[in-house]
Amino acid sequence: MMYWINGKPCNQLPVNDRAVQFGDGCFTTIRVEQGQAALLPLHIKRLQKGVEKLFMPALDWLQLEDHIKQVATGCESGVLKVILSRGVGGRGYGISDAIEPNQVLSLSSYPEQYVIQRKNGISLVLSPIVMGINPHLAGIKHLNRLEQVLIKRFIEQSKADEALVLDSDGLLVECCTANIFWRKGKNVYTPDLNQCGVEGVMRQKIMQLLAKSDYNLSCVMRYPEVLAHADEVIICNSLMPVIAVNQIQAHKNQPAWKYQSRELHEYLLPACLRL
Repeated sequence: MMYWINGKPCNQLPVNDRAVQFGDGCFTTIRVEQGQAALLPLHIKRLQKGVEKLFMPALDWLQLEDHIKQVATGCESGVLKVILSRGVGGRGYGISDAIEPNQVLSLSSYPEQYVIQRKNGISLVLSPIVMGINPHLAGIKHLNRLEQVLIKRFIEQSKADEALVLDSDGLLVECCTANIFWRKGKNVYTPDLNQCGVEGVMRQKIMQLLAKSDYNLSCVMRYPEVLAHADEVIICNSLMPVIAVNQIQAHKNQPAWKYQSRELHEYLLPACLRL
């Protein structure tokens, strides 16, 4: 893995950086294919939203975009992660003395399991760890990911590939590392993320594609049992980019919800893979 901090090759961040001290910042993860950063405008737009929501100092966005393109150039297939930290600050929570944000870029290999999962599909299990509701932070990909860390630990201890995640009211939100859609006939649904969850760039791409299709898309607040009656379930993120769900084990000692159709998956995948 290679790292750059503020445009220079470096793999060390000061211990008093607020990303280390408080998780004070935001990030995005970009699929790199044939030297191009996929969906870069959507990634930049979400970072801008994160910076605004966190009241971080203004950045030179054109400079950051140029650096991302430089790092992506020459990479045949990989993952480019961009972390924006508020920067070095004092001991307390106050932000007045943190005036110079730090930009951290890293480049790593592409996860090969996504290629296999796109072909074979995956299984989900219901996470016992729920997400806290916070409308101000909803949508952005901030650096406080402890909920996802604990959910990932649960996934690793189960036999599933991913987890279905609810909020503290028991409503559907997303998966550990992906957004979720489900289809019933020509109607497609995805959870409303106004209360919590990450507004993924691939989720945005899919919503744009569906708006131009003969499918009817709705953002809804639903309990997980609605998935028992779905014709099809898919998950997505910027790296996958779209994977079909074969089954969901929502309750112990009860039959899993199983899905045979890949109609929506096959419709979306070619466009989502396109750079």
